Amino acid sequence: MVVEGSGPPVVLSTGLAMAWFDWDPVAALLVAAGRTVIRFDRPGHGLSGPATAPPTAAGEARRIAGLLDALGPVGAAPVTVAGHSIAAFHAEAFARLYPERTAALVLVDGSVEEQPHAVLPTGLRTGAARALGRALAAAGLPAAVGPAARRAAVRLSRTGGPDPAARDLVRRCYRTGRVWRGILLENARYPDMAAEVLALRSHRPLTAPTTVLAGYDGSGSAAALHWLDRQRGLAAALGARFETVAPAGHLVMLDRPDQTARAVLSASTGAPAPPQRRA
Repeated sequence: MVVEGSGPPVVLSTGLAMAWFDWDPVAALLVAAGRTVIRFDRPGHGLSGPATAPPTAAGEARRIAGLLDALGPVGAAPVTVAGHSIAAFHAEAFARLYPERTAALVLVDGSVEEQPHAVLPTGLRTGAARALGRALAAAGLPAAVGPAARRAAVRLSRTGGPDPAARDLVRRCYRTGRVWRGILLENARYPDMAAEVLALRSHRPLTAPTTVLAGYDGSGSAAALHWLDRQRGLAAALGARFETVAPAGHLVMLDRPDQTARAVLSASTGAPAPPQRRA
């Protein structure tokens, strides 16, 4: 866990296969704006220890609450929670399960599953993920190609350039079988967490002001426009403010840290949304 700055607290949670340092540009802007910024790596991600159990949305919400508890007075104030990609499930679960601790919720190009389902049973998917993780580590693939795979994935998920993360941090994380096992295990539980959040929506109201940020690369492709439509649908389902971030790939916080930080600040202060460009 990394804690910086002072002022109202903000939790930044990364998506699948990412790490705390992927929020660096946004964190710097929030600290400069007078916020306490809290970042962390989930088990099996970044610099944290291995994932010993499959993740759940409620479990990740409890993890955020536990991190805040560990911070004492800093974590006692209502917090703005921002979740990217799959961590949007975790952030929304936190806001629904801990409404008294949530000042605002920001979903940054968050995962959307209108009707989550899985082809294979949960146990089979989990077992296959564990076995594949062990096999990759035994073959030495994380050490051989892990950092290069991370950098390639980041480039493909951006519109604005290469991976800005420090090379030593990337090597420390992505050369380890621990991280790749964590990625596979979390990915295997993706449909379960999506279904869990959908169930929470039926009996745990969302009371915090919510913003949905959708990355848009400006291409006008059918896939990009369909993604925007799904993000708009998510915003409508949550009664949230909708904002397009463009030009940006899926890694919105790297392509447009300025707009991402403004959205977090606006969510926590109740400021009006900036004018929207239409796609």
